[in-house]
Amino acid sequence: MTINQKQDEIIDELSGLDDWMDRYAYIIDLGNALPPIDEKLKTPSRLIEGCQSRVWLDATLDDEGKVNFTADSDAIIVKGIISMLIDVLSGHTPQEILDADLYFIDRIGLSEHLSPTRSNGLLAMIKQMRVYALAFKELQESRKA
Repeated sequence: MTINQKQDEIIDELSGLDDWMDRYAYIIDLGNALPPIDEKLKTPSRLIEGCQSRVWLDATLDDEGKVNFTADSDAIIVKGIISMLIDVLSGHTPQEILDADLYFIDRIGLSEHLSPTRSNGLLAMIKQMRVYALAFKELQESRKA
């Protein structure tokens, strides 16, 4: 499934929920379903700077050249948000991640329903995911050279 197809799927899921309390509950459920990150990965180097709560993010590049993310957070709503980002971006190439327009965030109304500090955290999560993608892209290019 493409990044845009994943985004459209999330938009469709949330479009049936008019009340923001229901949407928050859905996002929290996504966070609760996120597979736990290995405790060894909860290191300061994996903490995302700029988040109000603690968010650990790790990424690996598989043999097919696809990036796979894992994450955890000590805040339930943030864990749900990172879960959505992982769902959309994991399993794609570094270039696909770098080129992605993450339009689902605005279309579901998430950015307008987050506090300024949570919005900054969301941007920091996206930025860190793209930093991983860029590093993997450069790694792939250096292997070809």
